[in-house]
Amino acid sequence: MSDLVQRLRAAGSVFAEEEAALLLAAAAEADTDADDLESLLQQRLDGLPLEQVLGRVDVAGVRVRLRPGVFVPRQRTALLVDLAVAAAPPGGTVVDLCCGSGALLAAVLHRRPDVTGHAADLDPVAVACALDNLPAPASVHQGDLYDALPTPLRGCVDVLVVNAPYVPSAEVAHLPPEARDHEPRRALDGGTDGLDVHRRVARDALGWLAPGATLLIEVAPAQLDEALAVLRCAGLAPEAVTDDERGALAVRAIAPTPAPPEAPTAPAAPR
Repeated sequence: MSDLVQRLRAAGSVFAEEEAALLLAAAAEADTDADDLESLLQQRLDGLPLEQVLGRVDVAGVRVRLRPGVFVPRQRTALLVDLAVAAAPPGGTVVDLCCGSGALLAAVLHRRPDVTGHAADLDPVAVACALDNLPAPASVHQGDLYDALPTPLRGCVDVLVVNAPYVPSAEVAHLPPEARDHEPRRALDGGTDGLDVHRRVARDALGWLAPGATLLIEVAPAQLDEALAVLRCAGLAPEAVTDDERGALAVRAIAPTPAPPEAPTAPAAPR
């Protein structure tokens, strides 16, 4: 193991001991030989994200299988899972747009097996990965945001989780090489200010959300004020939710509930 640690540290790993232990465990679990272990190590030394080398990542209490070229779920995004689990009504419908590996919906369904789940992504590789991870009752769709969803879901979604890309285009080049070189750019690049996809999500959200339903997104602190304004303009009532322990910032936005019809006015009594 010491040789693995030294080589990983020389390549710049700040968690060389932990990574070496995980690589050894993965090789032992697969009952591979030394050449296979060397192959795993070399992939990591070449910059492939550790999660993609291992083919899995643990997120919010579930183990998610990964494929090369699929966005690696971040641990901070478990905040969206917590909020979705709390917001979903019994037997409700939860939709995960920009689902990537399907990690968020898989974690929600693990804790709330009573709800119905739908996931969607534009990338066919991500859709195939989500199919690996989501239980059979969940439905996975390919397409651009709401275009991917079945029409009967219109006006019936109780919780909409959208972990959309939110890195400003100019900052993508400054991301760690694991993300910059090995994750799809469209899963990272959110446009000039990072909120292009969020604006598209907000624009059509009320057509898909049930009355009083919840929309959940993740943003960076510098984007919070603009994200709140975008959601308010779309007719939603947003608020920021922070998780200091995870270093996470989410926005929870509630769809309006129609006011009950006014009771008819009784006719005046004759005089």
